[in-house]
This record gives sequence, C-alpha cells and structure tokens, in this order.
Amino acid sequence: MTLVYVLAVLAVLVPLVCVPVLAARWAAAVQTGRTADRVRVALAGLTAAFGRVGAALVVLLAGSAAIVAVCWPIGEALSRLEPHVDHPVFDYVHARRVDTWADINLFISPIGDRYPLKWVTVVAALLFAVAWRRRRWWIPLVAMPLQFVVEQYTQEILKVVVDRGHPPTDLGTYPSGGCARVLMTFGTILVLAALTWRIPRRVLIGLVTALAVLVSVEGYTRIYAEKHWLTDVFGGWFFGTLLTGVMVLAVLVADGRVRPPTRPAVPDPAVDDRVTTGT
Repeated sequence: MTLVYVLAVLAVLVPLVCVPVLAARWAAAVQTGRTADRVRVALAGLTAAFGRVGAALVVLLAGSAAIVAVCWPIGEALSRLEPHVDHPVFDYVHARRVDTWADINLFISPIGDRYPLKWVTVVAALLFAVAWRRRRWWIPLVAMPLQFVVEQYTQEILKVVVDRGHPPTDLGTYPSGGCARVLMTFGTILVLAALTWRIPRRVLIGLVTALAVLVSVEGYTRIYAEKHWLTDVFGGWFFGTLLTGVMVLAVLVADGRVRPPTRPAVPDPAVDDRVTTGT
C-alpha cells in the first residue's frame, strides 16, 4: 500500500521538479534551433498563401491528422502491453484500495470530465473575448470552443481505430481523455493569458509547471479510481501534449505572434536571377 502513496507523491514532485528545469534549459534552444526556423518558414508561406486565419486552420487540421497518424500505432503497441503491464497494475491497485483515499481520488478525477470543462471553456471564451475587445476579440471566442471540439473528435477517432477495450470497472479507453482535456483546455487558456497580459517568464514557467502537476495528478486519479489502464494514461499525456502544442501554434498564427523566419519563406525571383547570372 505504501507504493500507492509514494506514486501519488511522485505524481506531484516529478513535474514540479522536471518542468522548470526543462523550460530553463530547452525552451531557448528550441526557439532558436534549425527545426523551429523551418517551421517558421513553412508558417510564413502558409500565411502568405491563405492569410492568418487560413494558415491557422491548416495548422490545426493538418496537425490533428498528423497526431492521429502518430498516436494510432502507439496505441496499438500499448494494447499489446495490456496483459503484461495494465492487468498487473490494475490488480495491484484494486487489491489495496482504501475507501478514504478512493473517495479523494474520485473527488479530484472529474476535473477532466467533459461537463465541468465545458463550462470552463464557455466562461474563458467570454472573459477573453471581453479582454480582447480592442483587438482580435473573435480569436478567444473561437479558439476555446474549437479546442474542446478538436480534442473530443480527435480522441474519438483514436478510440475507434485502436479499439483496445477498457478496464472491467469503467469505460475509459485509449487515450485518456481526462488527461488530454485538462491539458488542452487549460493549456489554451494559458496561452491566451500570455497573449493578453505581460506575464513574467518565471511566473509563466510556474503556471506551466502547475498545469503539468494538475495533468499528472489527473492521470494518477484515473488509475486509482479504476477508470483507465495505466497505458491509457501514458497515451493521454502524450496525445494531450501534442494536441495542445498544435492548438497553441494555431492561436499564435491566427494572432500573428509567430516570429519571422531568419530566411525568406518564398525566394525572390529577382535575387535568384542575379545570383544565377552573376550580376
């Protein structure tokens, strides 16, 4: 039983320690790397061709499709671990359930359900639309409901194509929607807040860390409440992280907040001609 409580502590401590370290060491490197610049070149080309809104839609749709393509084989691979990983973990937790601890987990776990997050989505959309009334107020009014819909249907596609079944105590399956929804909803709120107010870098890292802790704890409660297999939760964390990244990028593109690339997105024919002729 001690192991169950140790894992609960680790669910808080691991993201609490790792996220600030990763943010401090890797964030700048990612922003200034070659891959990031190639992405900016591609986004600049999309924006030139379709405008900001069109480019944002392409990013969201293409990104969601790519995530399905990546998470589908991962889900199939995780399904094969079910007898060797999920069943032993489920049996271990089930045999050591304590009513008081189970009640606490059952109280926390619904934060990832669709109904409460639906209201969070509506309230956030309206509040940010008011805060953005002198700029592109429609972006948060569209982005918040859109993130909810995109997560729901992308997850549903993966649920159908992987079709791995669920624990005997609940209908939760791959990937864990509770983990993905918490990350997607509050991740979108966080990026809108960062675009609305000047948030100091340390405070922003603290908010991202708090979100990571919340998502980690949500995953733990889904396992202890016997709503998901262990690998469903891992899949939900991975799926939610990718989808949130796509959503954040789409919002940045729509608001024109993507840094210009260091090289032009579309070569200038005049420059190419001069280089070719040597003049």
